[in-house]
Amino acid sequence: MSAVLQAVDLVKHFPVRTGLFGRAHRAVRAVDGVSFEVQAGRTFAIVGESGCGKSTVARLITRLIEPTSGAVRLQGEDLLAADAAALRRLRGRIQLVFQDPYGSLNPRMTAGDMLAEPLHLHDVVPQSQRAARVAELLGAVGLRSDAARRYPHEFSGGQRQRLAIARALAAQPQVIVCDEPVSALDVSIQAQILNLLADLQRTLGLAYVFISHDLAVVRQIASDVGVMYLGRMVETGPAEVVLGEARHPYTRALLQAVPRPDPGARTNEPVLAGDVPSPMAPPAGCAFHTRCAHADAQCRAEVPRLQASSQGAQVACWHWQRLPAFERPRPALAPHPALVRLQAAFRPDTPSLSSSSSSF
Repeated sequence: MSAVLQAVDLVKHFPVRTGLFGRAHRAVRAVDGVSFEVQAGRTFAIVGESGCGKSTVARLITRLIEPTSGAVRLQGEDLLAADAAALRRLRGRIQLVFQDPYGSLNPRMTAGDMLAEPLHLHDVVPQSQRAARVAELLGAVGLRSDAARRYPHEFSGGQRQRLAIARALAAQPQVIVCDEPVSALDVSIQAQILNLLADLQRTLGLAYVFISHDLAVVRQIASDVGVMYLGRMVETGPAEVVLGEARHPYTRALLQAVPRPDPGARTNEPVLAGDVPSPMAPPAGCAFHTRCAHADAQCRAEVPRLQASSQGAQVACWHWQRLPAFERPRPALAPHPALVRLQAAFRPDTPSLSSSSSSF
C-alpha cells in the first residue's frame, strides 16, 4: 500500500539574531532530519519530551512554517514546491487539529459559520447545500444541529474539540494532523475524543499524524510510532513493537516514566537523569549520550543512524543489539503497606473504615 503522506529529511533551524544589526550567529536546531510516512487508515504517532520538535514537525508537514530543507509529499505531490493556487488545493487534503480547543476557534464566529468557511474556500459543496453539510458535520462529531447557532464560549472544552475536528473534516481531507488534541481535556473526555477519532478513521479511511507526550494515549490510538529526541527520530516502527519491545534507551526511559497504580513496581532499567541539552548547542555524536547509562566513546563521537531490527522497527543507537530485552516494571514481591491496610479496611470480616481510620 502506497503512503498518502511522506516526510523526507525534514530540517528546520530557527536563526537566533543578536547584536545591533540582528545578525544570525546561531540557530535552534528544532528539527534535524526527520523522515516518516503514513498510509491511509493508519495513525503515525510522534512522541517525546517537551521541546523535542514534535509540534514543529506538525507545522512543517502542513506548511504553516517553511522548512530549512527536506520534502513533504502528499499523495505524490510535493507540498513544499506548490505555488499559491496549488497549495490551496493541497491544503484541503491535509488539515490540522490544534492542542488548545479554547484558542483555536474564532470567538466572533458561530459554529455554523466556522464549518461553512472551509466549504466555501475549498468549494466542497454548492452554496445551497452548505447548511445541510454543516448539520451533517456536526452530527458526525456528536453535536446537535442546533449547535450551528452557538458561539465557542457556549461550548464545553470537549465540545469545542469536537467542533475543531468537524472543521478539519469539512474540507474532506485524506490526512489530519492532531497536535496534542486531548492533552487539555479531562480523562473521561479524552477517551471520548479518541474513540471519535478512531470511528472517523474507520468510516472515512483517514490517515492521522498524532502528536503526543502521553504514551497511554498513543498506545490506544497509534498504528505506528516515532520517538523523537532533540529534533531526531531515535526509534520508529509498529506501535506494538516500539511500545512493547523498546530497544532504544530513551524509549525505555519514557515507558518507565509512565505512572502506574502499583507504587512498589520494580524495573531493571536505569533511571533517566539530567536535562535535555540545548538545541542551540546539541552534543557531538549521539544527542542522547549525555543522559544514557550505556554511552561510550563511540556514542560521544559518532551520530548513529536508524538501523532496522528483525521486529520491523528502526533504532538509532550503537548498542541497541547488546541491550537486554526490555522488561516492563513488575509488581513488588510484597504488597505496599498502604494497599494492605486498604484491603483490610474493606473486607467484610473486618471493622468498618471509620473504625479503622486510626491505622492510616
